Amino acid sequence: MPAPERIPAGSLTAVDLLTRGELTVRGQIREASNAVLYCTVAYEEQSAACVYKPVAGERPLWDFPDGTLAQREVAAYEVSEALGWGLVPPTVLRDGPYGEGMVQLWVGPAADAEDAAAVGGAELLALVEGEEPGDGWKAVGFAEVGEGRTALLVHADDVRLRRLAVLDAVINNADRKGGHLVLGEDERLFGIDHGVTFNVEDKLRTLLWGWAGEKLPEEAVDALGSLQGGLAAGERLAGRLGELLTAAEVDAVRERVAALLAAGRHPGPSGEWPAIPWPPV
Repeated sequence: MPAPERIPAGSLTAVDLLTRGELTVRGQIREASNAVLYCTVAYEEQSAACVYKPVAGERPLWDFPDGTLAQREVAAYEVSEALGWGLVPPTVLRDGPYGEGMVQLWVGPAADAEDAAAVGGAELLALVEGEEPGDGWKAVGFAEVGEGRTALLVHADDVRLRRLAVLDAVINNADRKGGHLVLGEDERLFGIDHGVTFNVEDKLRTLLWGWAGEKLPEEAVDALGSLQGGLAAGERLAGRLGELLTAAEVDAVRERVAALLAAGRHPGPSGEWPAIPWPPV
């Protein structure tokens, strides 16, 4: 598979290219639970690598309506943009070779590079001996590592991860695994795979519990305040989410944002749902 080509500066935005360009399927990412196709998208003389997830390739889930995962991925991008942190690669909903689906700009190594999906997680997550995470790390919990032994699962005490933890709390991400962390150019962190999000019920499952109960940083409070304004009736974001989610799900986003601002702290596990996704990576 070819390495991704950069979009020339000053030309079409990534969203424009993903929306207007011609999709060509180059291969399939077989490790994914749903159909994930590696593609190129081209418009006139511009092209880029991307991921295409057709709705027709989604496996039914007991706790999410059928055929809605692509819309949730796009909604996650919209919320990420509204927070101002650019944590989700440009993502659109459009028709493709296998019908309507989510199309997202490829970030990170080329698709044929070894362990491409795990690059970010490998640098930001670790298992350590003992009961303390060590300087620069936050503890998540103990994990079995075989032969009756346990190790402490930790993640980096990193502002990029902390922003992602806030985003996950807003979108109610039920599947924040290590393999869903990708480092792009200039060490920029992206989160991918946001199909199981925006449920009305609390389903937050993540490896980023290290800040649970801690005070939200000022930048998070400011970003959440701006997001709350964008969720008001008549605002663009509210209308866009209304096209992608149910009315009850949009109301639940508003409620989660209001709760975060009222508490002023990172949320902790609810105790009513497994707190850590499986497998964790």
